[in-house]
Amino acid sequence: MKQHVTVSLPEKITSELTKIAKREGLSKSQIVRNALEEYIFIKRFRELRNKMMAKAQAQGVFTEEDVFEKMS
Repeated sequence: MKQHVTVSLPEKITSELTKIAKREGLSKSQIVRNALEEYIFIKRFRELRNKMMAKAQAQGVFTEEDVFEKMS
């Protein structure tokens, strides 16, 4: 189910959004959805990476070489 969200944007961003939408043949809503999906994905990835790095460092794994040594 889709929900509507109202967002206020500065004029400069709105103008750029409109230009991109016209150039790419997408709606402004689709561009904003895509941007939010990417932002959320990156945010979750970084959070997971930080958790895993803390666990790895607790076991003495700091570099790619350390990972290779543990795997070999």
